[in-house]
Amino acid sequence: MRRLTPALQRVPGAVGVDEAGRGPLAGPVVAAAVLVPEGVDLPGLNDSKRLSPAARATLAETIRDTCRWAVAEASVEEIDRLNILHAALLAMRRAVESLNLPEAELLVDGDRVPEGLRGRAVVKGDASYACIAAASVLAKEHRDRIMLRLAREHPGYGFERHFGYPTPEHLELLRRLGPSPVHRRSFAPCRDALRLPNAGR
Repeated sequence: MRRLTPALQRVPGAVGVDEAGRGPLAGPVVAAAVLVPEGVDLPGLNDSKRLSPAARATLAETIRDTCRWAVAEASVEEIDRLNILHAALLAMRRAVESLNLPEAELLVDGDRVPEGLRGRAVVKGDASYACIAAASVLAKEHRDRIMLRLAREHPGYGFERHFGYPTPEHLELLRRLGPSPVHRRSFAPCRDALRLPNAGR
């Protein structure tokens, strides 16, 4: 292995896998799979949580232009049916299968590899490996775009500001308006909001 930066390592031919959106109360969970080819430079690459929105958007464009990649989702309905962990693993598997590199080594962020795939789980892998960091950037950027669209389709919930995360503003709007069709009803704040007599009035 050779170093990309002091923090991120390259594993030639490896596919990094990461997801975005396990914590929010609304919207799908998104996963990305990325192979960073030999010789491709991604200046400023880091775990998506450590990047500004502008830096993340620029990096995502570079990754899409220079790398092998795929993005996939698990829907709100799948999250409510399977639970968020299994839905996230399903989105990861879909992303890997869409990339169609069956012989590639998989490096998966987290503590488990999706069922049916062979690879290595790496806790905090998005801060260790370039391919996982690149996947984290694509997954986060893709999900944010989805939430901006959902903000237009379901105005009043502030999705364009909190992107579905349980901020005080979001929780208050959820209590006042009740869950939208894109809220995860299996999550406690959404479930509780359904029981409020004034929700949605």
